Amino acid sequence: MGRFSHFLAIDWSGAKGPVQKGIALALADAAGGPPVLVKRGRGWSRVDVLALLREDLPNDTLVGMDLGIALPFADCGAYFPGRDVLLPDARSLWALIDDICAGDPHLGAQSFVDHPEFAPYFRNGSDTGVHFGCDGAAHGRGRFRVTEQAQAEMGCKPYSNFNLVGAAQVGKSSLTGMRVLHQLRGRLPVWPIDPLPARGSALVEIYTSLAALEGGRSASKAKMRSHEDLNAALAHLGSPGVGGHGPIDDHSSDALLTAAWLRHVAQDGARWSPAGLTPGIARTEGWTFGAR
Repeated sequence: MGRFSHFLAIDWSGAKGPVQKGIALALADAAGGPPVLVKRGRGWSRVDVLALLREDLPNDTLVGMDLGIALPFADCGAYFPGRDVLLPDARSLWALIDDICAGDPHLGAQSFVDHPEFAPYFRNGSDTGVHFGCDGAAHGRGRFRVTEQAQAEMGCKPYSNFNLVGAAQVGKSSLTGMRVLHQLRGRLPVWPIDPLPARGSALVEIYTSLAALEGGRSASKAKMRSHEDLNAALAHLGSPGVGGHGPIDDHSSDALLTAAWLRHVAQDGARWSPAGLTPGIARTEGWTFGAR
């Protein structure tokens, strides 16, 4: 765990279009110093991020991506209960999504949420989600993974990856990310779906609110929109602050803080062995790094 040389945090986006304003990347060096934004003149696209992860990643980098790396499985014993064909694990889910969405530009996932076989499982627009619960009925805030239940117990308010509605929609962000994970197969292991390798780089799921909590922020004030608030949270993690004063967009601040947080906690062996993480959960649902 202490072998990583770099820590890359990616604030992700499932938005339409060739370039997503919601994508931000920040890198922290194990040797110290403030985290730095990894900038791209025209902004980042999902395709750009995939290319960086495949070809240009610094050696021994722990990558954190702010998305759900799988859909709920443990609650119903299936990602899509009631289907004749069951998907046995997260890798097969990624492959299915990427195959159905092969024609979607910019690594989008619209074809999957529009697919007649899968659309009823999502809360989309005025549709409440025919299968938002295991019994085929709509249920409150929807289905959650075990790791998201752990997040809630830590004081966060996670949202279901089956939700595609409003500001709280995280579904498309996660689905587009799963396309990226599938296309990284064989190049970058994804913990805990893959074992943590003894050397080299690896990717984990992050939830930026967890980093904010450990940076001294409350769950209701996890977003930092000023350099002053960001630097106070960085100092709480023992990291030097970043330059600048006044406003900062929350995508950049999320990435910067989470890169420093990854550097701060990655050497803690307990982070890699959370109590709720069984082999079955690792294989089907994955886990959010830092959730306990």
